[in-house]
Amino acid sequence: MKYGVMRPGHVQIRVLDMDEAVKHYCDLMGLIEMDRDDQGRVYLKAWTEVDKYSVILSPSDSAGMDFMSFKVVSEEALDRLRGRLLEHAVEIEEIPAGELKDCGRRIRFKAPTGHTFELFASKAQTGKWGVSNTNPEAWPRDLKGMAVVRYDHCLLYGPDVPATTKLFTEVLGFELAERVIAPDESETLIGSFMSVGMKAHDIAFIENPQPNQFHHSSYFLETWEDVLKAADLISMTDTPIDIGPTRHGLTNGRTIYFFDPSGNRTEVFAGGNYTYPDHEPITWTADQLGKAIFYHDRELNERFLTVTT
Repeated sequence: MKYGVMRPGHVQIRVLDMDEAVKHYCDLMGLIEMDRDDQGRVYLKAWTEVDKYSVILSPSDSAGMDFMSFKVVSEEALDRLRGRLLEHAVEIEEIPAGELKDCGRRIRFKAPTGHTFELFASKAQTGKWGVSNTNPEAWPRDLKGMAVVRYDHCLLYGPDVPATTKLFTEVLGFELAERVIAPDESETLIGSFMSVGMKAHDIAFIENPQPNQFHHSSYFLETWEDVLKAADLISMTDTPIDIGPTRHGLTNGRTIYFFDPSGNRTEVFAGGNYTYPDHEPITWTADQLGKAIFYHDRELNERFLTVTT
């Protein structure tokens, strides 16, 4: 949190059929619907999150991600980060308070990979869902489906991962937790997994010639047994599955991937590495990418590498 970025704040995901999308994210995954707006957007949160929402579903004729936003510690920090972006010749757009429901002003910019990001400091807080802030119970008893704990991160594909990594680490204050490099003398950076706290990662990028590709949004579960329950629910609901349950080598999470009705990939996972600013980045070479992504099989799923929205 060197320059004030705290955590992922929200992601806006484009969906083709809102009713089916709400069933996927709420009934299957266990996110909670919090609001809707006059643009037809639906605002969701996981039960442990104190902000009003962390996932926004936006009606569209194409799937993918509109933007990912990070919350910063204060309005003053937001101004400082705005200045840092301008000092490093990053074009910004100022989005006024209220464009998203109950959210303050946002500073929008594009990364070299072509993805749109935002920073904001203020959002209405509703507290944990179904749990008091005084003498709280362990968990709400009316959660649905997988009962995901929080929105955790996104993985994105696009060009110029080295420049994007430099933007996030040198300008925004992220730490490089794990990386993938070319298995030759160039050691070119082709994948970066970055964190603003102790988590394995808050944002990740993989090199790809096509810009602005959305690989997946990811949601945290507490245990391996929860991941296995998620797999059961995916099968019970005939939800298209991508891979898993399995373990990552890279980040060390226990994971399963599946698709929403619009074709956007979703991950739920448990566990994972932790990182501190004094940790050296963990390095994987691209010739070991099978082991890095699917530790048990040690073989790449071609669909996992090529299907994006």
